[in-house]
Amino acid sequence: MATMILKENFHCNVNKYKHDGGGVHDVYGEDRATEDQFVTPWTVTVASGCNLLRDPHHNKGLAFTEKERDAHYLRGLLPPSVISQNLQVKKMLNNIRQYQVPLQRYMAMMDLQERNEKLFYKLLIEHVEELLPVVYTPTVGEACQKYGSIFRRPQGLYISLKEKGKILEVLRNWPEMGIQVIVVTDGERILGLGDLGCQGMGIPVGKLSLYSALGGVRPSACLPVTIDVGTNNEKLLDSEFYIGLRQKRATGQEYADLVHEFMTAVKQNYGEKILVQFEDFANHNAFDLLEKYGKTHLVFNDDIQGTASVVLAGLVAALKFVGGTLADHKFLFLGAGEAGTGIAELIALEMSKKTNTPLEDARKRIWLVDSKGLIVSSRKESLQQFKKPWAHEHEPIKDLVDAVKNIKPTVLIGTSGVGRTFTKDVVEAMAAINKKPIILALSNPTSQSECTAEEAYQWTEGRAIFASGSPFDPVEYNGNVFIPGQANNAYIFPGFGLGLIVSGTIRVQDEMLLAASEALAAQVTQENYEKGLIYPPFTNIRKISAHIAAKVAAKSYELGLATRLPQPKDLVKHAESCMYSPSYRCYR
Repeated sequence: MATMILKENFHCNVNKYKHDGGGVHDVYGEDRATEDQFVTPWTVTVASGCNLLRDPHHNKGLAFTEKERDAHYLRGLLPPSVISQNLQVKKMLNNIRQYQVPLQRYMAMMDLQERNEKLFYKLLIEHVEELLPVVYTPTVGEACQKYGSIFRRPQGLYISLKEKGKILEVLRNWPEMGIQVIVVTDGERILGLGDLGCQGMGIPVGKLSLYSALGGVRPSACLPVTIDVGTNNEKLLDSEFYIGLRQKRATGQEYADLVHEFMTAVKQNYGEKILVQFEDFANHNAFDLLEKYGKTHLVFNDDIQGTASVVLAGLVAALKFVGGTLADHKFLFLGAGEAGTGIAELIALEMSKKTNTPLEDARKRIWLVDSKGLIVSSRKESLQQFKKPWAHEHEPIKDLVDAVKNIKPTVLIGTSGVGRTFTKDVVEAMAAINKKPIILALSNPTSQSECTAEEAYQWTEGRAIFASGSPFDPVEYNGNVFIPGQANNAYIFPGFGLGLIVSGTIRVQDEMLLAASEALAAQVTQENYEKGLIYPPFTNIRKISAHIAAKVAAKSYELGLATRLPQPKDLVKHAESCMYSPSYRCYR
């Protein structure tokens, strides 16, 4: 069948492109917005007829015009009606709202993404507050649990032990070459749900849809990857619908060799500036991988660094309610894994920077409780390496409520992955110590949250400053309506990644995470504060992401880690100009 040319033909559209010293950028937010634009935008061709309707990147459904239907051999393949993309959005939203079960909504959104990519992103961007919980937390957790049963069409690369020695070849099987960001998981610690093996693919797919919708990284530059080394989940191994390797997890040298081959192949295939985001690796691997590859690759761990950055932003904003500086407060964590220790370290770094004091002194204001109780110096020999900086002098304490009463924290942070661990006794103890206790119940999904928003407000008589990892509805208490904040990583990682990409950064530094936190906190308006919010609403997320990207890029240029030179004069406008737009384009 004949192919037809899209209206991206450079000679027909020379006025669409503008030059600003940072390369050529398409003012309509074309599909190549976030890649190097120092080359002529070449003509793009797409198949016509049925093949065009089955191509999710270019399909417009009933939005094809009469002229396009003639030019692309679509006559008779579509009903005669021609409708706008805006009407398509309205129709799809109405259809999705008909489903009462969240997983059905998730599946409907995934089907749309596989059918009409631009419509999927336009729908998600314009209704982000409603649909974010559908395509990501908390619904994505259930989707991962049932991924084998709902699996229809592969959405990323599956690299298993069977591909050992051939990973570079596998990467070259992916149809897109201009990859700028990879989100990779090994499925061992999915949210608070544990080892889901190969079915953890739902997480990279979900994260990357947010990179495009919220951060403006073009979808064709995103690659979801699952490294399948087996699973220790007996239920999955016994399931006839499980789609991964049916074996116990590989560990030690076998595991390390496979990951190293992957990381080497990624750099060989995509170059020095490819961003690799580690997602939902177990603690014992997450810290080692970040430490090992942080020196040689552009890597980022959202569970350690992204969570830390978004929580720090919320704490900086919360100071408006409680007063003082971070250094005036005392922090107690329930949970000492990658999220807890990552947050603690970034808080300590920010305190150290602001007060010009040693990092070790800043750490002393932060206490952590793990499954064995308060982390204290007498336990140091038996602690994992990443917990040792938090082993302070104190008598051992086993129960959280006793730790609250002894440490007297102003901030209580839950990263335990265990639901309902902020009991009434614990929350009331925080309320007895503090006029406005800051309580962050961050574990996902909703069922694993340390307490609900309603419990936090009721047990503190409406005095709590509360945020959670998963969304909660507004709570009415004593005639007042409280709107709980959501410390969602989606505030940070899309804009953070965009900042790295548009600046051509080659390594991630902690100063960039601090810059992202400060940028997010600065986006909380007085109107937000008056509603009790410590995070801005998601309706403005693209603007927020642009500001975060600008701050991250500025820090990268300052540290000499940016390669896209010269530095644009206005980094916010530059970031916005690089963002992908899901609006339909005219074909001819």
